[in-house]
Amino acid sequence: MELLKHFKKKLVLVFITALFLFLVFTVKTPSTYNSIPKPSGPQSACSMRISEQTITPLNNTKHLLVSAYMDQRVKDFDIRIIGIFRRDSIQPLHCFFCCTGYLSKTTPATILQHPDNFGFPFVTTDVMCQIPQNCNATRVTLLTTPDKESPSTDQWLPIRNKDTVGQKEENMQFDFTVCISNLFGDYNNVLQFAQTLEMYKLLGVNRVVIYNTSCGLELNRLLQSYSDEGFVEMVPWPIDKHLNPSRGWLHSEHGGDVHYFGQLTTLNECIYRSMERSRYVLLNDIDEIIMPYQHDDLMSLMNTLRNQHPNAGVFLIENHIFPKKHFEPSGRFHLPQWNGVPGINILEHIYRADPARNIYHPHKMIVRPRMVEWTSVHEVIKNFGERYKVPLDVCRIIHVRVALQGSLTLEQLNVDKRLWDFQEKLIPNVDKVLKRVGMLNLT
Repeated sequence: MELLKHFKKKLVLVFITALFLFLVFTVKTPSTYNSIPKPSGPQSACSMRISEQTITPLNNTKHLLVSAYMDQRVKDFDIRIIGIFRRDSIQPLHCFFCCTGYLSKTTPATILQHPDNFGFPFVTTDVMCQIPQNCNATRVTLLTTPDKESPSTDQWLPIRNKDTVGQKEENMQFDFTVCISNLFGDYNNVLQFAQTLEMYKLLGVNRVVIYNTSCGLELNRLLQSYSDEGFVEMVPWPIDKHLNPSRGWLHSEHGGDVHYFGQLTTLNECIYRSMERSRYVLLNDIDEIIMPYQHDDLMSLMNTLRNQHPNAGVFLIENHIFPKKHFEPSGRFHLPQWNGVPGINILEHIYRADPARNIYHPHKMIVRPRMVEWTSVHEVIKNFGERYKVPLDVCRIIHVRVALQGSLTLEQLNVDKRLWDFQEKLIPNVDKVLKRVGMLNLT
């Protein structure tokens, strides 16, 4: 009997031990396995960091990357990476793609420097890549060696325009986008900025893209208001955190690393940013208005020009300066509610100077972005269609600023009241936006 009891105790002990071991291996073991990182494979490698910056330094180089776009307009290439490269440090690079679910092999990169560098050491550069076969590429980076398997410290650039390539022009989200290349320093011309943007709304512009390094406090408040309503797309542009940007256009006179805070890079980037979203892009400065003189809005103008010149992709608009030192004598638009707003009141300036045609006279542009490959400030460098210089009586730029021909007398200027045609809608619209940001003088 005692032997039987002893046997039963052993049996119970064995059972308890077995149960304990069972619980250890079926409950504890999975959590232990989960705490051990899985071997790095293609899927985890594709989960590396995506750059959220507008300017991304490229590892092991002196170069900066800005953005990547699907672009198959040039034979044998699929991807265009826009960057700012140091001209004396160009080395071979290799494109490395994150495909859907796995990493690709590298492909050789073709590096194309834009011709306009104005003597500065850094230049706008396009890096052209071909996507490997059977790769549904979503991200791309550049490597200095072709055999790197996992770019653990590199940041991927998302490939933009990928889902909209081939979309018809008439089905795009916007008809007109204005690209404002750079804001920097203490620029605080609030009143002229508000008038210009409200004028563009009346002319049919849907979106304004602004690359912002810095600006005055009041202008920043106004920009934020336009951004909140969706009319302005603000692109942070911290070029001064990476380079010593120049405030001038010529390196021999102004010094620095790159022309006008990287103006040429932002203009090109804006074209590609708008390529699959906007039928037309206006390339001009923040104090310029591309104004039709025979049409009520920009779409009517472009419909006429496109019918006359169906193969044109670049429309050159001549710049005309309205010197800010000359005022309309009656003072009818010197409005008291705008007295405390910093900046120029463009309605007060009606005297237009004819360009000095014996010297180079700049134009700004309306372009069909899909027909442009490279642009400079005053002309397109590479395009796929024709260029057309729009006659002055059809369209010109209204540019209120310091006179370039300071010796001209009032009698030598032309009276141009085109802006007054819009004053009934323009003034209340400007009042509304200034009131919204607390800058309208209501006393």
